[in-house]
Amino acid sequence: MIDKLEDVERRFERLTADLSNPDVLADSARLQKVSKERAGLEKLVEAFRAYRKVLADLSEVEAWLGSSDADEKAFARESLPGLKEQRDEMEASLKILLLPKDPNDEKNVILEIRAGAGGDEAALFAEEVMQMYLRYADRRGWKADILDMSPGNAGGVKDATVTLSGDAVFSSMKYESGVHRVQRVPATETQGRIHTSTITVSVMPEAEDVDIQVNPADIEMQVMRSTGSGGQSVNTTDSAVRLIHHPTGIVVKCQQEKSQLKNRTMAMRMLRAKLYDIEQERIRNERDSARRAQVGTGDRSEKIRTYNFPQDRLTDHRIGLTVHNLPGVMAGDVEEVITACRTYYQAEALKAQTAGGPKPSA
Repeated sequence: MIDKLEDVERRFERLTADLSNPDVLADSARLQKVSKERAGLEKLVEAFRAYRKVLADLSEVEAWLGSSDADEKAFARESLPGLKEQRDEMEASLKILLLPKDPNDEKNVILEIRAGAGGDEAALFAEEVMQMYLRYADRRGWKADILDMSPGNAGGVKDATVTLSGDAVFSSMKYESGVHRVQRVPATETQGRIHTSTITVSVMPEAEDVDIQVNPADIEMQVMRSTGSGGQSVNTTDSAVRLIHHPTGIVVKCQQEKSQLKNRTMAMRMLRAKLYDIEQERIRNERDSARRAQVGTGDRSEKIRTYNFPQDRLTDHRIGLTVHNLPGVMAGDVEEVITACRTYYQAEALKAQTAGGPKPSA
């Protein structure tokens, strides 16, 4: 591990020197590439340098154990356990930092939430989960935009599409994809029976033009009048846009803006993300089953989580986590669950790497 970390440090130092190179500074594209690569290595290099200092301190203290000076020997005995614990914690952190990175981690996401089984209750819960993620995004300082939303028959939403933009959004949100199940007594239930409903959450990294190429000839654009509440433009102008991608049959719709051009731009973002997600899924499916077992957490058919309101309990079935704070979670305090998922899958990836098996990205 040390050899690999030293290689990374040398690469970091070369990149740092390049930032003072006039040739690099004169080439904006190259400068951006160098800056981005250096920023990606900075956290690892800083952690390695701190780890190396702890190793040096540990070596010095161990030498004091053989000292003839009683005070030095006593200090060594007192300091040694803490230094060893610090070394072990740093080693664990460095191993995780050395794991292959998911190339999508730094991307923004397009979040789709759809009501599933359960009728009106599913639509109500779909809106609550959407609001949960919007509040979480606000806590994280991310920008959230609702691109499209279809209301339920008795409130809530049948489906909603939201973009989340900010620092490394996908790395936090990527384990939220799947089926979310709610167990509670609906407001319309007169006999107090607990109902079970489901919604689906899909988290897609937002694709750039360089990630996925879309042939304009494959796209049919339809315009229509917006529906629902929203001001003077609703039902008066053909501002809503629907895009149909004929090779895949994908249909996306956006009606949130008053401008048809802005809605088309947003719809194209949604379409690129869906096509990119399909391509990523194709690549994942080509990998061996062991790799998919380690990181295949985005399966839309997988029931990943249960929200049991009578018991004030959230359970993530993939990692065996139970949290008793549903009001806080629904208010956006979901960081504990998201961090636990990320930590679990990092540990699984590290276990696979240590065993010499497939090396999934964390």
